[in-house]
Amino acid sequence: MKKTFILLFGVVAYVTFLFAFLYAIGFVANAIVPKKIDGIGGALSFKAVLLNAVLLMAFALQHSVMARPSFKRWITRFVDPAMERSIFVLVSSLLLLLLFWQWQSIDVVVWNTSGAAAILLQAIAASGWLIVLASTFMINHFDLFGLKQVIDNLKNKQAPDSHFKVTWFYRIVRHPLMLGFLIAFWATPVMTVGHLLFSVCTSAYILIAVKFFEERDLIKTHGDDYLKYKKDVPMLIPFTK
Repeated sequence: MKKTFILLFGVVAYVTFLFAFLYAIGFVANAIVPKKIDGIGGALSFKAVLLNAVLLMAFALQHSVMARPSFKRWITRFVDPAMERSIFVLVSSLLLLLLFWQWQSIDVVVWNTSGAAAILLQAIAASGWLIVLASTFMINHFDLFGLKQVIDNLKNKQAPDSHFKVTWFYRIVRHPLMLGFLIAFWATPVMTVGHLLFSVCTSAYILIAVKFFEERDLIKTHGDDYLKYKKDVPMLIPFTK
């Protein structure tokens, strides 16, 4: 019964992630979903900026704290280790959904394109989302989002030790998933102050989290292999050192 519950929990976490991810595409692209990053005449105000900043900070803090090995060691003292990744995924997804729900649009226009330029920017943004999704499968999508752990737990299967390997996009940049997000957030036909705030804050968080947290953990885990990889492959900008 315990293993079945863990499996169901993992499935719920994964489905919640899928919904949040798909909603994020519509939210940022101002398409399909009911609540979008830009509204109808949202005014520039201190209250709107403050609330949006708090929502973004809450997600950033949760993501940074819960992704660290020290937190993982702490939480697995109280829950089954097979649930750890699913808990992270579920909390992250719920905070994203909260951000979408409570986001205050600030519809002061920074730039506005039309015609071929708008179509080009939409195509670039779509390529960013495709890079994000493809990058997850180039490592292990279902491990990254907790499904593999709960299924292995149900089968009494021990997860093999992780080995450092470089595939596909990861030969071009060390963090293609984050590069995809940056492309998707910035390539927009209409940039408002609200969208600009979102893009600036998320970009700053990505740069800080990758450089000062994630890379440090990867070096601790993979040692000289990652140090050599770091020397040979740029962090986010392809074909640079």
